Amino acid sequence: MPRASGPGKSDRHAVGRDGADQSPIFDRRLMEREMAVVSRLLSEREFETDEEANAFLQSLYANGPLDVPPPETPLQEAQELVYQALQAAGARRVALAKRALTVSPDCADAYVLLAESQSDVRKARDYYQQGVDAGARALGARYFEEAAGDFWGLVETRPYMRAKQGLAMTLWSLGEREAAISHASDLLRLNPGDNQGIRYVLTPWLLSMGDLKALAALLASYPDEISANWAYTRVLLTFRESGAGRKAEQALKKALDINPHVPLYLLGLTPPPQRMPDYYGFGDENEALFYVVEAAHSWMESPESLDWLAQTTLRILLNERAKRATAARFSPKSKAKPKAAKRVWTPPAPKSR
Repeated sequence: MPRASGPGKSDRHAVGRDGADQSPIFDRRLMEREMAVVSRLLSEREFETDEEANAFLQSLYANGPLDVPPPETPLQEAQELVYQALQAAGARRVALAKRALTVSPDCADAYVLLAESQSDVRKARDYYQQGVDAGARALGARYFEEAAGDFWGLVETRPYMRAKQGLAMTLWSLGEREAAISHASDLLRLNPGDNQGIRYVLTPWLLSMGDLKALAALLASYPDEISANWAYTRVLLTFRESGAGRKAEQALKKALDINPHVPLYLLGLTPPPQRMPDYYGFGDENEALFYVVEAAHSWMESPESLDWLAQTTLRILLNERAKRATAARFSPKSKAKPKAAKRVWTPPAPKSR
């Protein structure tokens, strides 16, 4: 799956060797353009059954790609400029974002693009904050009451969600940790499905703040989670709560089953690659690498946890190896007597004269 990232981090544009902007890499946010059109067309009609709605959707694509109708509001016009900006790079990208704001100051995505163009974290934070405010104005207070829990699934909420995620990230980097956690927690309230991967960022934040109660509640909110992040966060939480005992060791055993590569990176036994991968799969080395990048500081804050991790991992692996060797030694196959080789008739060699 794609790596979890903040707004814009996974959709960079290429830069040449001389520093000049090259053609931009495809930005996934462009896929929302058509989704927004479909959402608008559906909202203009009333359907009595799901079958009617599905039939209407099929008719939209009956003659090929969907035609994008002209914008009907200043916000829609501004968002169209944002889609153009996403296909541009450098100064033109920034200029289109600023132009979008002259059309509609409620265009949250335009502020997100301006924030992404900043190398100054404080200026980026200010743009993200303006984006959050703009998104809130565009949606309206009633929307937050009625659609809470369904955000992100509703395409019109995504600019607000992106701005809020960017704000949380920049606040954390600036040391405004409680505010960052508040925004991240609110994103999960608005979208428990967590399409943005906020929970993977929030777990090390809560560990750093020592808020073990909130962390335990967050882990319990996703009981079917099978990621390395969840498994090893649970290990560290259990170690901090209960110490080096049976509970922590059992948690580590489960974590090793989910991803055995994490301790190798955490303990420095496997060197990280020069370039971070773009994708990872559950249980592979890339997933372990992403977890360690996000959470290594949480382990380093308590050095005794790393000592315990090294000793306990080694003991678990040696015990498992001994069990496999014992099982192989006393398995029915090992006890069975070797079968006598079948005698195969071969013609006698010719006698020499």
